[in-house]
Amino acid sequence: MQTGLRSKLLDAFSKAEGEYLSGQKISEYLGCSRTAVWKHIEELRKEGYELDAVRRIGYRITKKPDKISSNEIQLGLTTSFMGRHIHFEEEVTSTQKIAHNLASEGAEEGTIVVSEQQSSGRGRLSRVWYSPKHTGIWMSLILRPQIPLSQTPQLTLLAAVAIVQAIEEVTTLKPDIKWPNDILVNGKKLVGILTELQAEADRVHSVIIGMGINVNHDQDHFPTDLQDIATSIAIEAGEKADRAELIQQILLKFEVLYNLYLSKGFKPIKLLWESYAISLNKTVVARTLHGSLTGKAIGINEDGVLLLETESGNIEKIYSADIEVKS
Repeated sequence: MQTGLRSKLLDAFSKAEGEYLSGQKISEYLGCSRTAVWKHIEELRKEGYELDAVRRIGYRITKKPDKISSNEIQLGLTTSFMGRHIHFEEEVTSTQKIAHNLASEGAEEGTIVVSEQQSSGRGRLSRVWYSPKHTGIWMSLILRPQIPLSQTPQLTLLAAVAIVQAIEEVTTLKPDIKWPNDILVNGKKLVGILTELQAEADRVHSVIIGMGINVNHDQDHFPTDLQDIATSIAIEAGEKADRAELIQQILLKFEVLYNLYLSKGFKPIKLLWESYAISLNKTVVARTLHGSLTGKAIGINEDGVLLLETESGNIEKIYSADIEVKS
């Protein structure tokens, strides 16, 4: 089936919201014959979709395949621009690398790069991000905000709030955020966020936000050295999650927050972020490139910088660090 027609067909089923679509309506919507409609339906079945077909009533999708692709993400997507352009590949070295290339070539804001597997996924400080096939969400989002360079770290915090809200929407979990970019459940890492820029001294060309989300991993999917510190939605919730639905919710929550941010500034995002932050008003150790600082995390400033109150009463600004929350 041609990609454009398949997307239109899935869009039609999405708008039908589980109701039957007649072959005639599909034929008119796609601009093809009834015979061609039947062929397109059969192609969807080959891709793993389950459909009911009732004579003189029509078709409806009853179950989507357990995989991520452009089609699965588009089916049910309710955003206006986030995720409306999707670059999907089964396996990549890194979605961030592809997103950088697409951004340089003029990709529209809201474009996402998604893959089922990364061979060289990256986290902060050039750390490896473990990205096994058919288990998680490995995705990069291209933004083109008209904001000063100094404000771009705020978008990492916005992304964290959007992801937490989406996880709460799709699952029973209540995640926490650890500054600056980790999302935890029961103290174990569930999500990593990597924000990178294409910019000049006086202008931001693009912001690329990479998201690595452990969704349907079993414990033995993680290497031995990660099993005590990493977790997944399936492990914590006791059941697997629909990854395509989670992507849709992330894009929707992100779009709402991003529009709020562009119109009202960082303050409402800051308040939301602080409501999820696990480290606030607790003693933390901030390990920076220049040494370690211990103090009470009293909040973040308007630039998203962590504020640490030391024993001497000084307020230290932490721009980049690994944070350990002391019990």
